[in-house]
This record gives sequence, C-alpha cells and structure tokens, in this order.
Amino acid sequence: MQNRRKFLRSMLSMPLALAGGSMLSPLTVTPALGADVSGYRALVCVFLFGGMDCHDTVLPYDQASYDSYAQIRASLLQSYAALPGGSTRTRDSLLELDPATPSADGRRFALPPELAGLHSLFEQGRAAIVGNVGPLLEPTQRAAFLDGTAALPARLFSHNDQQSTWMSFAPEGSQLGWGGLFSDAAVQAGANTQSIFSQVSLAGNAVFLTGNQVSPYQISADGVPSILLIDAAGDRLSPQAQAAMRDHFAATASAPFNLFERDFVDLSRVSLDANDTLEAALASATTVTTPFPASALGAQLAAVARTIAVRETLGAGRQVFFVAQGGFDTHSAQAQDLPGLQQGIGDAIAAFYAATEELGVAEQVTTFTAADFGRTLTVNGDGTDHGWGGHHFVVGGAVRGGDIYGDIPVAELGHAQDAGNGRLIPTTAVEQFAAPLGSWFGLDAGELAGALPGLGAFGAPALDFI
Repeated sequence: MQNRRKFLRSMLSMPLALAGGSMLSPLTVTPALGADVSGYRALVCVFLFGGMDCHDTVLPYDQASYDSYAQIRASLLQSYAALPGGSTRTRDSLLELDPATPSADGRRFALPPELAGLHSLFEQGRAAIVGNVGPLLEPTQRAAFLDGTAALPARLFSHNDQQSTWMSFAPEGSQLGWGGLFSDAAVQAGANTQSIFSQVSLAGNAVFLTGNQVSPYQISADGVPSILLIDAAGDRLSPQAQAAMRDHFAATASAPFNLFERDFVDLSRVSLDANDTLEAALASATTVTTPFPASALGAQLAAVARTIAVRETLGAGRQVFFVAQGGFDTHSAQAQDLPGLQQGIGDAIAAFYAATEELGVAEQVTTFTAADFGRTLTVNGDGTDHGWGGHHFVVGGAVRGGDIYGDIPVAELGHAQDAGNGRLIPTTAVEQFAAPLGSWFGLDAGELAGALPGLGAFGAPALDFI
C-alpha cells in the first residue's frame, strides 16, 4: 500500500502523458477535521526563483544607515550610477516607508522606485513587509553558526534545495509542501466540492502545492491545458475520430484489474473532466477588466484572477495558487537586471490586488512572496552572491498592512545575524511566516502543528500581519 501511495504522489507531480494538464486527485472528501472553512479564502504564493536581493529591496533610508550601506555597496551603486538616466538607488530616489510601528532604534527604510506599486499598497495599509525570513531549525545567531554548534537546514545556499526547503521544509526530493498540507485540512473539513481545484499552479509542478490528498492542477496563463495529440490532429480528423481519440485518453471502455493501472486511468479521466469543467466555467464567466502588465508574472496573476472569478462554479471554498518569476540570481549585472524584475513584481501584484477588489474578494485573497534566499550585503563587483534570510511582502484586504514585521538587521557587517559577507541569518523561520497565513486560511492549532511540524521550536508565533 505504501508503494502504491508513493507511486500516486509521483504521478500526481508530473503532467499528464501527452497532455498539457495535470494528474489530479479524484477524491471527494467527507468532512472530518476542525478547520474553519466558512466563506471563501485563497492564498497566492509568488515565488521569486534565483533569490531576490533583500538588501536591494528594502533599503536603509536614515542618513547614517544609508551611508553605511553605500560604503559597503560602493561598486554596485557605481553600476547603478552608470545606467542611462542615472541611478535609482540614490537616497533621494527611494520611496520612504512610514510604518505604523517605527523602528525602536530610529532607523528608517525605503523601497526602490521600481516597487512603486507595492509602496502604494503599503501606504494604503494593504501590504506588509516581513523582515529576514528563511529556513531555520532553531533560533540561530552568528556565534553558533561560525563555531558549528547550531543545527542548520540541509544544503544551505543551494538553489534547488533551498527552494524546496522554503516550500516543504526539506531539500530537493521532498514530496509534501505546506501549501498542500494547508489544503489537506481544508478539504477534509469540506471546503471544496471536490479536491481538484484546491491547488492551482501557473508555474509548473511545485512541491509547495502537494499534500497527502491534494495535488497541483497545472494550467497556463492562457487558460485550460490541452491534450496535445488531440489538438495536433484536430484539423485532420472527423468529429467522430476526435471523439474516439478523447475516449481513448479517458479510457472510457477500460476497467483494468491492476491497481496501479486503475489509478492511472482514474487520474487521466479526472484530468480531462477537470479541464472541461474549468474551460466551461471560464467561457461563461464575467470578464475581469482590470488591466495587467504585459509580463509573464502579469499574465499568470491575471489567470489566477480569472480562476478566482469562477470559484463558485468550481465549488471551491479554499484555494492555494502558485505563480513564479525567475531571473533573480544576480551574480552579475544586478544594476541592469534587477530594477526591471522589481518593476514587474510591483506592477503585477498591484494589478492583481486591484482585480481582487473588482471581484469583491480583496478581503478573501492574500498574496505573499517567497524566494530561494536573500543575497549578500557585500558585492562581487556588479552583483551579489547567495544569501539566506530575505524580506518578503504580504498583500491583501485582510492584511494588517502599512507596517514592518519581524526584523530588518542593520546595514553593517559582523552583527549577530551576519553569517558572513552580510548574509543574513533569519530571525523569522518560514514556519513562523506560514503560521499566520494558515490560521487565516482556517486551520486550528492542531492542524497548523501538523502542517508546520517545526513550528514548536520557535515558541508561539508572534507575527500578526494578518
């Protein structure tokens, strides 16, 4: 039985053979657990692959801190100054933040002008910043890290492994993500008519969305995935032949005895049925009129908005979405590349929030960023190297916005949270970042402990950004 379950999980994590769709869990679930699933709620994870430079995202703004930052990053700031039109990292170019809770030591912070969309949401109280988040096994500081006495996450500073650790608390090869485990609890409590549309990915397979009972349903920014062979033959086959080909993929005449074959056939049928259901729902839905930027992330978030618009038709009371933007591994040419990437993030998330207002669900949808890691405060000429902790955004009508949560360490080297070269040792574990999101999603304390097994190592989560 265990081998069969492992097989199913592996099949659920890959696209349907010869198709653009996903292998989906066919389960309908009898309510059993205690999650509060009244109303509708959705979490939207925006993953920044490559590791966005936290020091070039939330910048020091008080004069003393900015001067320290500018000294350490002199060569990178020179690269910014050499850009056509001049630098966007001079102090007077930055967008100052006015958090509800000022820093206890008087430090002030700002965002780069390319993140104007997020800055506006912050000022409106619709976005919060959570400082210095990253994978941890226990609270850790510089001394214990350097002398080797700290328990550390496996394979730190590795892209693939830290992406997986952010999503699932284990390095590459892990099979269950905390977004999937959140939805397991919601589905068990009867949130959705079926589990099919609980987890929707616009960025391919993601362990973040995989639970014991739910699996990623992959769609594209253009909408419903298609069966490639049927599409390719569509102009050359008669309607009867097309119907026969579809019956073949759906295995309508098949009743296999072998359990593995039966499971595969069931999943194929569910995938086709889900595609039909979503396609019909989108075709009859009211158009979302909010304009989105013409970017890959903008297109993904526009598709999320369209999918949320048909939530009632899909019978979905709880959903988790996964979208992504790559390109953040800025070892070189950071001044040339990062501003455009940040512009895309800020504009796309701002447009998505506006779309949730248009749909009347701004209070019911929470968007948050995640990434492999932050980057070093020191520079390697015109770029930065792999870090650990990073600063992240949480956006939505239910967010206690306009404030900075957690900690943003000083722009100096050698402080208690510096693992070397300004590589931040996280002060907020991913579990502590995830716990308020899970509580808002409807999980009770026991369900949170099950989805976030390392949470107890950090005491009661103190973050209350939602």
